[in-house]
Amino acid sequence: MSDCLFCKILADEIPSDRVYEDELMIVFRDINPKAEVHLLAIPREHIASLNELDPQHDALLGHMLRQLPKIAKQQGLDDGFRTIINTGEGGGQIIFHLHIHLMGGRNMPGFE
Repeated sequence: MSDCLFCKILADEIPSDRVYEDELMIVFRDINPKAEVHLLAIPREHIASLNELDPQHDALLGHMLRQLPKIAKQQGLDDGFRTIINTGEGGGQIIFHLHIHLMGGRNMPGFE
C-alpha cells in the first residue's frame, strides 16, 4: 500500500527506531509515546485492521502475540505491560495497518 505510513516504514522509506524484527513482523518505538515504553508491533503483511483478519492470519497473530512478552522483558518491563489494538475509526485507529501497542513503565495512561 503506497500511501500506508507503516508500509513505508517496512520498506525503509521512513526511518524507525526498530527494537525487533523477524520474517513476519517488526516492532519499533512510537514517535509520540504515551508511556515510558511505547512500542508498535506491526505485521509485514498489510492488513488494515482486526476487521480484515481471515483464518489464514491465525498463525501470524499467534506469532506476534507470543513475541510481545519476550520484547517487553527485553525492554525492562518485568512487572507487566499493556497491549492495545485499536480497530476502526470508532475504536481510535488512526493508521489503517494492523498494529499492537505495547506499553509499560512509568507514566502509563489510565482507564477512567
